[in-house]
Amino acid sequence: MLAPVLIFVYARPEHTKQTIESLSSNYLASETDLFIFSDAPKNEKSIEMVKLVRDYIDTIPDKKIFRSVKIIKSEVNKGLANSIISGVSEIVKLNGQVIVLEDDLITSPDFLNYMNDALKFYENDKKIWSISAYTFDLEFPDKYKSEIYLSYRACSWGWATWKDRWDTVDWKVTDYKTFKKDKRLRDKFNRGGRDMSGMLDAQIAGKIDSWAIRWCYSQFKSDMFTVYPRVSRVRNIGLDGSGTHSGISTRYDTTLNKSTKKCEFDHPELNDIILRLFKDRFGTRFEYFIIWNKILIKKMLRI
Repeated sequence: MLAPVLIFVYARPEHTKQTIESLSSNYLASETDLFIFSDAPKNEKSIEMVKLVRDYIDTIPDKKIFRSVKIIKSEVNKGLANSIISGVSEIVKLNGQVIVLEDDLITSPDFLNYMNDALKFYENDKKIWSISAYTFDLEFPDKYKSEIYLSYRACSWGWATWKDRWDTVDWKVTDYKTFKKDKRLRDKFNRGGRDMSGMLDAQIAGKIDSWAIRWCYSQFKSDMFTVYPRVSRVRNIGLDGSGTHSGISTRYDTTLNKSTKKCEFDHPELNDIILRLFKDRFGTRFEYFIIWNKILIKKMLRI
């Protein structure tokens, strides 16, 4: 059995359509169970767009593209964080593993192959927290031969994990008071990006509502890694100002994999050069506050 795919959609019909269509072109689409979670409108502005999204996803089961399609429509607005936490918790309990997408992610044709192969390869490796399908275009060291690399930070743009990892997350971050005052811990958390401690502060202060920073924090506490591909299997099309959870940016543009060759997984060591290149993609703390405050305002307004 392949891992089920969960897609979380809201009020972007054109982005949702592109996400579904690219997934339907995957080599393993016909063998994959698809769960689509549709959040309810938060305000009157979003009613019509949510309706258009729901009208579209209602047509998917009729096309017989996937092994099965189940659509879950919320009657109340949960917001992205609660939608993902509750949706993943429900499905991972039944299946033991999940692959997760949002409504603005284009996947390569081998996305499902990459994800399922990685889930199988690393399932019993207790140093691996999650699998990312997205990656930056990085300049890898000449001597680095692996087709994947490790990072201290999880990714929310096309990811996968297992039930035993998901179940350990403390969504309330009950030890935050200790973390907040400990500079050593804060610096260590920021190994995955200079923005991480500040984002957790913003989450606890109620300035943002992010499941991902809490997911990353639990990874940090567990001292585990996320597997990234050298060549991305996901491209984000949502950083165009169109959505609740995005601003306008080309900062994270990447090249989508076109090769039909299967990814070869192994157990590489952490590479300091790659870790630095990865971390630098998140900029300085000053850049973080300029860029992310614009994005987070849109998140809070949910327009």
